[in-house]
Formats: sequence, structure tokens, C-alpha cells
Amino acid sequence: MTDLTRTPISDPLRVYRYRDGLYAGDLVTAALVHLDFFTWLGEHPSTKEEICAHFKFAERPTDVMLTLFVANGFITSTGGKFEPTVTAREHLSTGSPWNLAPYYASLKNRPITLDFIKVLQTDKPAGWGGNQELDWHKAMETDEFSRSFTAAMDCRGHFLAQALAKRLDLAGRRHLLDIGGGSGIYACSLVAHFPHLRGAVFEQHPVSRITERCVRERGMAERVDVMTGDVFKDALPTDCDVHLLSNVLHDWGTNEVRTLLSLSHAALPPGGLLIIHDAFINEDKTGPLPVAEYSCMLMHSTQGKCYSVGEYAALLEEVGFTSGAYHDTAADRGFMTALKV
Repeated sequence: MTDLTRTPISDPLRVYRYRDGLYAGDLVTAALVHLDFFTWLGEHPSTKEEICAHFKFAERPTDVMLTLFVANGFITSTGGKFEPTVTAREHLSTGSPWNLAPYYASLKNRPITLDFIKVLQTDKPAGWGGNQELDWHKAMETDEFSRSFTAAMDCRGHFLAQALAKRLDLAGRRHLLDIGGGSGIYACSLVAHFPHLRGAVFEQHPVSRITERCVRERGMAERVDVMTGDVFKDALPTDCDVHLLSNVLHDWGTNEVRTLLSLSHAALPPGGLLIIHDAFINEDKTGPLPVAEYSCMLMHSTQGKCYSVGEYAALLEEVGFTSGAYHDTAADRGFMTALKV
């Protein structure tokens, strides 16, 4: 049986950041070499809407791109209009003797770089891991991919779940539902940290079979149930007073996020608690840089992105929750809470 309250001695932050930020350089390359974006922006300071209209780009990927460039100090926004900083005018713009576009030119045909141009134009995610045939959401319905992806999220969650548990106060709560909980690592970890708590994981087939095995192997089968269902089609159970959405919402667009929050609100009792655990962009969308970089991978391969604290707060209030403050945990992650009033 794994001890789910044991934490490592060392900090794996750098290891996380190499993987999470892997695609950010390709988005910079796409903007610099294929679009000459910073030169154009220097001549035409523009709002996000004007940028989308000129380049014929979709809003979601453009928002991710602009957040990345602001977080890097390449562009700045005043009154909603974006323009290049001195750094971008000197090192990322045509006509400057220090322009580094030729330095990036040899990378212009990297598959991920080319993918980003298509994603910006179509708002359709490219294949997971650069595989054009592998749409993430469809792939998760297959046994082979769901096993490998769940294993990847499980090894990440084994560290992140401990950090989350140590920051939460679940005294007085009795039953937690982990929505889209993958291997069940978060539900099992929270139950391990809070002995009075019972847990459940709501997952689609065939992932739920993997969840059942993982929960059983952790020795948690008596305290954590596994429920099979499609959250967009099947009703959530109504006997849980805590809901957890951990690394789920960032895979979806705003409409789906709103739907998931609404479904949670409908199933929770009055006074019920929702926990959103994820990587968050800050309120003014100036960073943090590692999260802005991670958002590039999500924008490329899923329908989502890393949402800002303000975006989540607005959606939570819209569907009836009272949103709470944001709290850091570990590896550029954190959580927000919300109450059903």
C-alpha cells in the first residue's frame, strides 16, 4: 500500500517546468518567423479583437499567445491595446540590427510550430504530442491511450495531491466527489489526509476501469468509490458535499467550463464546497511565465488553456457560486474554492 501522506525531500519544480513549457518556444517561433508579429504590432498597436481580425485568428489561441508575450516582457497592454516593448522592438522586429528572426528561421518548419499557425486560425486542437490523428478527447475513449495518459497524470498527482491536501481545510466535510479524477490519486490522497472523509471518483469508460484498479492497488477501495459516467450526459451524484475539479477545466473551452461548473452547482447541497485545482494565470494576465508557457501546450493539444483567476471567478459567480481566494500549492499550481449559497 502506498503512503499517500508521504512527500519527497527534494523539489521537482525544474523537472515540471521543462515538460510544461516545452511548446512555448514553438509559439514564439511561429509569431516571429511566420507572422513577423512584433513588427506589425509596432506599426499597429491593437486590441486583442483587432489582432484577431487582422490575422484572422480565433480568440482562445490569441489570448494564450498574448498572455505568453506579456509574461515574457515582449509586449505590454495599456487600456486594452497591445504594443511591443523595447525588447521586442530591438530583438524581435524587422529593421532592427539586433533582430533575432533569422536565428529562429531554421526552426520554422518544426511540426509544433506549424501546428500553432493552424490552431491560431481554426481554434481546433492539434493532435496530442504532435500526432495529427490523435484528438485528445477522442483518444481518451480508447483503452491504450487512456492507460498511458492516466499513468502520466497519476505520477504527477502523487506529488501535487499532497501539496493540495496540506493547504485545504476539510474539517466538517464528509463526502468528496473527484470529477474527472483519472486514476483517483487526488481522491485517495485527500481521504488519506482527512480520515473522516469518504471519497468517490466520477470518470468515463474506459478510464473508470483503470481508476478502479488504481484505487484498489492503493488499498483505498473501502473508502473511495468509482462511478462510471459522462459528466456532460449523466447526472452527478447528489450525496457529496465537496466537489473537486483537478486539472480538468483547462482541457475545455469557456462554454464547457461553464457547463461543468453549472453541473457541480446543481449537484452540491447548500453550503457545498467546490475546489478547482489547476495552473492559474493571474488576475491581470501578466503571468506567471511558467503557467503562460504551460497554457501553450494546452492550447495546442486540447480545447482549453490555463484560465485566469478572474475568468474563473466570473464564471463561478455566473452559475451561482460565491468564489473564494486563490492559494498557491506546488509546481506552479494552486487552487480556488467556491461555495454554493
